[in-house]
Amino acid sequence: MAYVFDPTKPIALGADHAGVAYKQEVKEWLEKKGYQVKDFGTYSTDSVDYPDFAHPTATSVASGEAAFGILFCGSANGVAITANKHANIRAGLCWLPEVAQLTRLHNDANMICVPARFVSMESAIEMIDLFMTTPFEGGRHQGRVNKIACS
Repeated sequence: MAYVFDPTKPIALGADHAGVAYKQEVKEWLEKKGYQVKDFGTYSTDSVDYPDFAHPTATSVASGEAAFGILFCGSANGVAITANKHANIRAGLCWLPEVAQLTRLHNDANMICVPARFVSMESAIEMIDLFMTTPFEGGRHQGRVNKIACS
């Protein structure tokens, strides 16, 4: 499948201490595939506050600077909640490849949140690949997506 996001823009990455190893491996995987990456940290396993990394990652997606975003933390709940506070962000917490695909297909998600403590690296990469290559279905889903934002 083709990359469905704007390939001229970087992919935004962010993680807390629990997700930093996954972020680094995914970053290397993306760069080997020729994608630009903007890494918003963290860069070590020292304990940090996930909003400090989720907010700038989401801001880069919401502003259009990044094509889409990938966030990692232990459960992915915290980063998903944080990212979804931003206007124009639809961050989906994904734990199975089918969920990652449906977040794109039905919800037009522009950020994927991966629970590093609960999925294998192989599964994380499979989910991200599906997320990147699944187009939004539109149709009946477009009306639903239009109702998400609070004005």
